[in-house]
Amino acid sequence: MKTIDDFNFKNKRVLLRVDLNSEVVNKKPLLNERIIEHSKTIKELKRKKAKIVILAHQSRPNSSDFTSLKQHSKLLNKYVKVKFINSIIDKKAIKKIKSLKPSEALLLENIRFLKEEFTPSTNNKLVKILSPLFDIYVNDAFSVSHRAQTSIVSFPKILPHCIGRVMEKEIHAIKKISSKNTLYILAGAKPEENILLMNKKNIITSGLFGQLCLIAKGFNFGKQNKYLEDKLSIIKELKKKIKLQKTPIDFAVEINHKRKELRLKDFPSNYLIYDIGRQTIKQYVNEIKKAKSIFMKGTAGDCSKKQFCKGTYEILKAIEKSKAFSLIGGGSLSEATRELRINKKNLGYISLSGGALIEYISRKKLPGLEVLK
Repeated sequence: MKTIDDFNFKNKRVLLRVDLNSEVVNKKPLLNERIIEHSKTIKELKRKKAKIVILAHQSRPNSSDFTSLKQHSKLLNKYVKVKFINSIIDKKAIKKIKSLKPSEALLLENIRFLKEEFTPSTNNKLVKILSPLFDIYVNDAFSVSHRAQTSIVSFPKILPHCIGRVMEKEIHAIKKISSKNTLYILAGAKPEENILLMNKKNIITSGLFGQLCLIAKGFNFGKQNKYLEDKLSIIKELKKKIKLQKTPIDFAVEINHKRKELRLKDFPSNYLIYDIGRQTIKQYVNEIKKAKSIFMKGTAGDCSKKQFCKGTYEILKAIEKSKAFSLIGGGSLSEATRELRINKKNLGYISLSGGALIEYISRKKLPGLEVLK
């Protein structure tokens, strides 16, 4: 795949796909690492005198956080100067695109506001209107490259194309993970994604995923089983894949607003689970010390409550001390490293991706990468 180094961007109109998708609180998007990192790609293209038009999205149709990118542009402007227009393919947007000068950048409205984004084709209205206006297409959104959507797969079929710096960093880091010698620490809010990695040799589980693995083995947590009802659909698939993966041996619950640890023999219980316990932490830290490379996805517990971030903290500290190359994945885990003041310099690479990262590591072909080859 070609990179930014392979093109002369001077006076060229560039269509840049980034991922500004953010958590939205009180109708306002929160600043995240993706926004900061993509601003660096925009800055570089500005230095190269490109005329930059940015495509991005927020959430998906019918979701409560499916909003305009106007507030996102304000966050982006903390790091790089970018104009915003609340349209995409109307006359107003086309006029703005055509009037761009070298080193100027324009963010278009949420690309998922257009139904054409979900019907990828070189003949749809979105591609027909925008593609003639550009010289080069740059995909910097590795985190969305597992989606076969117009802004990801259709433009590179028509325009000269390359990957951006964020995409380049993600792919470079993933290549350092050796499937034979890697310790996979699997958790996260989307346990169904982890199933793709269940064929790996060395796996330890935590978070909701660790609990689901135990349920698949026939274990009953009591109240926590009811809490996990909407995720129990993956149990059938998990039963087929559960082999030598290590699962937690104790958990932390909340009793009278305090952390209390229960061993497996103390279940079923009437308490919800919020973290792994000390014995599990000790066991997992020992595994980390032996690892030659490490992939960690998701937090071990509920890090919105400080007392239940102990498992995540201890695991990250062990990785920080390890000499092994580490790849840290999942948005909540990335945020946790910042909140817990983990020294990022001692971690190999903190990924900005979720589902795309898992699919790539599991050797599935990503539509957004295949079209760039």
